[in-house]
Parts: sequence; C-alpha cells; structure tokens
Amino acid sequence: MTDERFLITGALGCIGAWAVRNLVQENVPVTVFDLASEPRRLQLLLSKEELAQVSFVAGDITDLAAFEKSLDDHDITHVIHLAGLQVPFCKADPSLGARVNVVGTVNVFEAVKRRKDRIDKVVYASSVAVFGTPEDYEPGAALTDEATLMPHTHYGVYKQANEGTAHVYWNDDGVASIGFRPYVVYGVGRDQGVTSTPTTAMLAAAANKPYHISYGGQTVFQYADDTARAFIQAARANYEGAGAFNLGGLSPQMKDVVAAIQAAAPEVADKITFEDLQLPFPPEVDGSGLEEAIGTVHHKPLADGVSETVAMFRDLIDKGRLDADVYIAERS
Repeated sequence: MTDERFLITGALGCIGAWAVRNLVQENVPVTVFDLASEPRRLQLLLSKEELAQVSFVAGDITDLAAFEKSLDDHDITHVIHLAGLQVPFCKADPSLGARVNVVGTVNVFEAVKRRKDRIDKVVYASSVAVFGTPEDYEPGAALTDEATLMPHTHYGVYKQANEGTAHVYWNDDGVASIGFRPYVVYGVGRDQGVTSTPTTAMLAAAANKPYHISYGGQTVFQYADDTARAFIQAARANYEGAGAFNLGGLSPQMKDVVAAIQAAAPEVADKITFEDLQLPFPPEVDGSGLEEAIGTVHHKPLADGVSETVAMFRDLIDKGRLDADVYIAERS
C-alpha cells in the first residue's frame, strides 16, 4: 500500500497510458482525468483486471472547477499534466488549441496552488517544438535547456507560454514544477501526431505489411515506457523551482530505426521505407539538466525498444485485440 495518489490529465494518450500502466503495476492508486471516454490505448497496455484498478473522470481541462473537484474527490497527492492538442490540431483550430493547451495548463497550476499542502509540484509536458529549426542554432552542438526558444508553430508557442506560466507560479506563489520537452516518443499507443509514423511502421512490420515512414534524417528517439517512467520519477523528486528540461534519448538516423525494425521482423525485408526529410527541429538535445534535477533517466537501447514494440504488436494482433489493417489505414 502507498500514500501516493496520482492524477494524470490526458492519460488516454500514449505517454499517459504508459504512466498509468506503470503506476498500476506498482499498486499505486491512479486517476485518469481526460475529455475522451474511450481508453483504447490503455486497453492495449493493461489487462482487464489492471484496467479495473484505474479511476476514470471524464473532464475538460478548461473547466477549473471540475478539475479541482477531481483532485479533492480522489485526495490527489501527485499531478502529471499531459492533456493537450498536438501540432496538426492546433494548426486546424488555433483558438481551441490555445484554450486546451494554455488555459488548461493555467487551470492545473491554479488548482495545485490552492492545494500546496497536499500536492508539492506540477509535472507537465512541454515539447521540443518550443525550439526553432536546426538552422537557427549552432551546427553540430546538442541543444541545451537554455537555448533560445523560437517556436514556428501555434503548438510550440502554446508550450512556450506554459513554460512561462510555470515560472510565474513559482515566483509569485511558490508552486514548483518540472516541464519535459519530449521529441520522438515511440511505442505501443503512439498513433497520433507528426512524429508517430515510425511506431506505425513497427506495427506494419509485426503484421508483415509494407509501410513508408513520413520523414527521415536524424531525430531524438524516446521509448514511451522510459518517458512515462521519467514523468513519474519527476513527480516523486525533491525539487524546488520551475525547470523546463530537454528529455534526452538516442539520436539515430532514420535508416538505423528501419534497420532495428527489420532486425525485429526479418520477414519485412525491404518493406519498411522512409521519406528523406529532416524534421524542422534540431537533431540532438542535451538532457543533462533533467538528470541533475531528478536523477538518472533510463533510455532503453533502440534495438531493444523496437524489438519489444514489435513483439507487443504481434501479441495484440495474435490475440485479436488490434486490427492492423484498420489501424494502419487510419494513419496512412
């Protein structure tokens, strides 16, 4: 038994689902606060018995009163804030993106400020999208936490605003926070957003089907399980301040990712290809600041993470829990 009680916003997304999985497997009470009602990613990662241990609250993060009620109803001690609309959705509806990503984050900080005696910090997801393009920075150097923020998307601007919000709540109210800047998160459940296509390729490999990844070049890869564990680790860390940190990881070329997929599923041979297109973000980041704040962050070797993901997809397909044809078609 534990005195910890976690609440995760946006927990029906990929990182959130993995965080829930890890907490359930530790027998830590966890509450999901999410506007969506279909836990399809959780259903991929948890058994029915494990899923039954999770408390679900269907709530809108833009509704401060509803969020506060959830914190009190479940006597929450740790908050991980992952709710947000990603790049394409913010571009399609900037006003909605601002309400969810910016106002929603303000609501989380305001609610925690009023409960500082029980919740000692906010751990939240920022993004590598707060930075500019590779051409905006010195070539050949890994991007540090202190590099100039130059977002080129609505999404990146909203995440930059959230980092500013965190600093104001620390300076004015003493609300501590740790912000993560993830990059390419991959693994079962990663099925949305600009950088999700390598994971879809892993599913295609598990189903022995061809797939073309939508970009290439060098990027920072972070396994979803490792990323979720890092968020949980941060929530438990003894930290004072308002830090916004790069999440480190591996920095492979896309050809190396494809090679790892082919090693995990030799039968796909040359069926997995990629577009020769570098993402508009720096190819390497320095994650040492986060480790100074919360301790060593584990990053599974690429071959192991890809192999585990392909194996999990195979198992889900074999058990009839995932229709690969439908899944791939929806993301092509």
